[in-house]
Parts: sequence; C-alpha cells; structure tokens
Amino acid sequence: MNSRCKFFKLYPSSALQQHLSKDAPGTITAIGKLDILSHNSTAFFCSTKCLGDLIVKTYDIAQVLRDAGMTVISGFHSPMERECLTILLRGAQPVIICPARSINNMRINKEYKKPLKDGRLLFLSPFNENQRRISAKTSHYRNLFVAAMSPAIFVVHAGPASKTEELCRKILSWQKPIYTFETDYNKNLIKMGARTVNMENISEWGKFFV
Repeated sequence: MNSRCKFFKLYPSSALQQHLSKDAPGTITAIGKLDILSHNSTAFFCSTKCLGDLIVKTYDIAQVLRDAGMTVISGFHSPMERECLTILLRGAQPVIICPARSINNMRINKEYKKPLKDGRLLFLSPFNENQRRISAKTSHYRNLFVAAMSPAIFVVHAGPASKTEELCRKILSWQKPIYTFETDYNKNLIKMGARTVNMENISEWGKFFV
C-alpha cells in the first residue's frame, strides 16, 4: 500500500475561503482516496469530558452514522471521538481523519491499514511538514478546518466555557447548523442556537446528512 502524502490545492476552496478567509490553507496534504471528498461529510466533535447518559447516546449515534453510510470527518482526538472512530471503522462508509499536525512521514497504525487499502479512509492535514507536534493552537485550527469542510456539524457535548463551546460559537457565526443531543447537559449549546435531536427521531434526522 502506498501511504505517501499527496499534495493538492485548496479543496473545497469556496467553503474554506468563505469561513477561514485569509487563514485558509493554500494546500492540503492527504493520505488515502481523494474521491471521498466528493461526499457530503458530517463533522463530529465532543469535549474531553462526556457526561452521564451522553456516553451511551454517543455510541448509539456513531452506529447510526455508520449504518446510514454517512461520511464522518473529525480529529478523533477526545476520548469519545476515538471511541466513535472505532465504531465507524467497523462499517463500510468513508471516514476522514484530520490530525492536528503534519501527516508527512506519519506512521500508519495497524487498525487503519485495511480501511485505507479498501479506499474508505482518508487522512487530511492543513499543516506543512514542519508542524510535527500537536498543540492547543494546532488543535483549534484543525477543528476550524474540519467544521469549514462540512455542511453540518454534530456536537455530542461542549462543556460550558470550554474550547469546544468556543468552537461552536464560531461555527454558528458562520450560519452553519450545529446538531446536539436534547439533554440538560447541553443547555448551553441549545441556548446558543444548536438544533436538538434525540434517540426517538435520530433515524429521521440522519437523512439530512446522506
């Protein structure tokens, strides 16, 4: 399998330039099948801490996204995001992973090799080869990049005054829809303007992302 990085021009240029403006990356590096970018993707975020029944609901929504064949894009960095990645990789739908660092000479973990070979896993990075370390700054930019790439965003939980909540405020200022679970834990997101879903209507909701 050839896991060398591919360099390509800004894509999709209109979305990234519209939302990131002068901070949009001029080039992006990729490992995997670029055809995955032709699919509408759902951005997926969760704060480091995931509370109460949100944990079970998160497992459920990961299975809904997987079984509906939806393309999911995320940094898959927080604990719940990583748990969801494990569930998603068991399916047949595309997944896009965006590390908060350069992917030049990145070592491919064993669990990623088969989905890469099957053409349903794509690594994307807006960072050049000199950015080898993950930091709070690169994580924040990566999350903006992920959100800008997607027509809609699902946020499992964003703790009050957290970096994820700050990200959500920025996304909503772009007039992009954020979806979240209807629960008291997400009162802050709902008050900000996030649209609510629950496990009773989640299958119907999923149709919007196909």
